[in-house]
Amino acid sequence: MSRRATAARGARTTALAAVSAAGALLLAACAPTTTTLDYDPSDGVGVSVLGEENRDLRGINLLVVAAAEGEPGNVLGALTNESADDATFTLQSPGAAPVVVEVPAGDTVYLNAEAGEPLLLDTVSAAPGDYLDAVLAVGGDTKEFQLPVFDGTLPEYADYVPVEAIEVVEPSASPSPSE
Repeated sequence: MSRRATAARGARTTALAAVSAAGALLLAACAPTTTTLDYDPSDGVGVSVLGEENRDLRGINLLVVAAAEGEPGNVLGALTNESADDATFTLQSPGAAPVVVEVPAGDTVYLNAEAGEPLLLDTVSAAPGDYLDAVLAVGGDTKEFQLPVFDGTLPEYADYVPVEAIEVVEPSASPSPSE
């Protein structure tokens, strides 16, 4: 192979590499940076009461665990208040009594965690595996969202399935035979 052919081949290779690099940079510039996007990293959902632009009052990783449709359900997740004032969060869903949680300014309240606030819906109007229509409200601001419903099938939620209080009846003393 002549020097001229070798030089031409080297120039073509260099030009192809430069065009490929420029194309890759152009495509990278057009693609969104996904690490800056907010997402729900677990089974629950996030909801910002004041809209996605304002994340001062929000629910984080919210979900409900119930044995079946029509049964009580434990709400798991957290409520956070990054505003300067204390806030009262109200969670409402069809057929259930509203539940209220006070969240101090600049604080986060964890729901149904070991050191958290218990939050129980008296009835869940959706079956496990479905979504429950819900509204999270703070003051006059509200946000409708879909709350996922789980049961005890997954081991991480088994301990959160509400258990109805079982009345323990003490056996009465057996009568002594009379003589």
